[in-house]
Amino acid sequence: MDAIAGDSRVAGSRRHRGGRGGYTLVELMIALTILAIILGLAVPSFAELIERQKISAITADLVAAIRLTRAEAIRRGQRVDLVPVDGTDWGSGWMIFIDGNDNRRVDADEVIILVHDAAARGIAINSAMTDRSATYIAYAASGRTRTNANSQTPQLGHLSLSLGAQQRRIIINFLGRVRACNPLVEAACG
Repeated sequence: MDAIAGDSRVAGSRRHRGGRGGYTLVELMIALTILAIILGLAVPSFAELIERQKISAITADLVAAIRLTRAEAIRRGQRVDLVPVDGTDWGSGWMIFIDGNDNRRVDADEVIILVHDAAARGIAINSAMTDRSATYIAYAASGRTRTNANSQTPQLGHLSLSLGAQQRRIIINFLGRVRACNPLVEAACG
């Protein structure tokens, strides 16, 4: 008779004192364990996604800067340079300017077109260009790259970017055209 009247001692009953429902400590611990496992699987994928986005963004910024350098050289009808802010490391940021005296450094009377901030921490940018005596990319008025020593010798090669397992390459060809690719998935990205 007590079971029909709602006695809380009946087997399988979920009723607690005061008529409030809730979860037991064991149920909460199981739920937290499942949540921890799911988060443990998701965090590495999320970190890889962040790395991929960071390297894609800096690659796009650098490609845009190279294209702007070329466009400004054609528009102005004179040499325009793209150089690392610190003179050696592309990761320190870069600068586009009109190099009137061909010294690959910004002097007081030279026009600065663009300055880009440093790359995110951990991103390495290495260059392998025709003229390895200094780190720069210069375009002549014709829209072709040039070395500092000779306006007829193209400054071609590539910039390699890496962050963790992510890699990108920016290739500048003989005509001064630029393209970006991923050497991990594209065979022609060499």
